[in-house]
Order: sequence, then C-alpha cells, then structure tokens
Amino acid sequence: QVQLVESGGGFVQAGGSLRLSCAASGRSFSSVAMGWFRQGTGKEREFVAAISGSGSTTRILNSVKGRFTISRDNAKNTVYLQMNSLKPEDTAVYYCAADRRSSLTSADYSDYDYWGQGTQVTVSS
Repeated sequence: QVQLVESGGGFVQAGGSLRLSCAASGRSFSSVAMGWFRQGTGKEREFVAAISGSGSTTRILNSVKGRFTISRDNAKNTVYLQMNSLKPEDTAVYYCAADRRSSLTSADYSDYDYWGQGTQVTVSS
C-alpha cells in the first residue's frame, strides 16, 4: 500500500512557475514508478509525466516538453513536477500516482495502482 499526498498547487499568472510535490509513504518508494496526471473541468484525465523507480527513465507529454520537468528524490520519498512558463490551458487538478512496476513509465492512467487526492493549479491569462 502506498499513500500519496500532493502539495504546491495554487494560483499563478501566465508565464509563471510552480513546483508540485508528492510525498509517498508505505511501500519502498524506489520500488514504484511515479506519474503525474491532470484533469481540467469537463475534460478527461490526461497524462503529464512519469518517472521510473530509479529515476533513470522519464516520459513527458509533448505539449509540456521544455516547460515541465519530473524528478524524484528517493531519500525523501518525494516526486516533483517543476512547471515553468505556465499557460491558462495548464489549469487543472494535478494528481500524482504510483505504479508498482517500477521500471516502466506508463502514460495510461489504468496502469497506476495508487492515487493522491489532487492539487489545484490555476493559471490566469
């Protein structure tokens, strides 16, 4: 079992930055791959980024490439999503998730076993 708690969301103007954090507890953190997903109002949940358990492999959504970076600190049991040059279309609830297959970086939300409660990110124009 893995418990996930996101933080770092908020309100920011377009062009600004936020760093989301997701603290994990329970299972050995390095044994799970981690992902970030987002869901805007009236939209389907969308993959944003994923990172393998060791941190050696990452995957990121094309539309945020160059603006968002995923990283993890296994000593702190935390995964991060650094978001720069934010746009209004990035507005969404952002969720972190854990996949027990540590070596993979899936973009499919159904592959993830554990989910956080989400943190709201609002980008104003």
